[in-house]
Amino acid sequence: MEERKNKEIEYYNRQAGEYLKKISGEKTGADFEGFTPLFLNSYQFCYEWLAKNVRGKKVLDYGCGNGIHSIFLAKTGAEKVTGIDLSEKSLEIAKSRAKAARVEDKIEFLLMDCEGLKFQGNSFDIIFDEGTFSSLDLKKALPELARVLRPQGFLLGIETLGHNPFTNFKRKINKIMGKRTGWAESHIFQMKDLKLAKNYFNKGESHFFHLISWVSFPLINFPGGKFILKILESLDKIFLNTPILKKYAFKIVFIFSEPKK
Repeated sequence: MEERKNKEIEYYNRQAGEYLKKISGEKTGADFEGFTPLFLNSYQFCYEWLAKNVRGKKVLDYGCGNGIHSIFLAKTGAEKVTGIDLSEKSLEIAKSRAKAARVEDKIEFLLMDCEGLKFQGNSFDIIFDEGTFSSLDLKKALPELARVLRPQGFLLGIETLGHNPFTNFKRKINKIMGKRTGWAESHIFQMKDLKLAKNYFNKGESHFFHLISWVSFPLINFPGGKFILKILESLDKIFLNTPILKKYAFKIVFIFSEPKK
């Protein structure tokens, strides 16, 4: 296995181990850092779209991590959810969460490389990506996604964008502090990657979030933090109507369909 992948596995196994030490009981709404994604309108957009579209569908949770989204997909009515990841410790947490949520019969968690999917073509109606692309070589991953997605299916993804100089500086600090791997820090999704993805899908749409509201993220768990977040998200909607500012958003949500076979 490539060294970059070993480093990613080591990082996420360590994150999972630290998570297990911190929690007491089951916190199915929070991710490794205790952050609840649904506080953000970017994730709310994704969950609302999924709630309208996953019922009765076969869904791939692509880079599922600790299973936070897999459980939502199962509870929302997906026929079958398959979660894949290269971190064994993360998958252990995911399986435990699914059992606690009583949806283990609807989810299958598999140790698998996202760049080399072990599924037959046209296996999934919906693929959900939450921040996995920065850990991957997209020239290897994107054709695999198009291959396993059914002709009438959808790839829904939410990724961090890499054009804002302030958030890029924060990522460099996170790398120094061991909160990000070198590969992930230098491969944050960019507009050129969006263009690359269009080579594998005939249709696509993009939505941009958190131009300024990202500054409130550290305050969310403090009194008044969520109120500040909502005010800044309202301002985001105004500013992000200006096309030139969109690339500087913190998050991008994309929906691709009609995979090229």
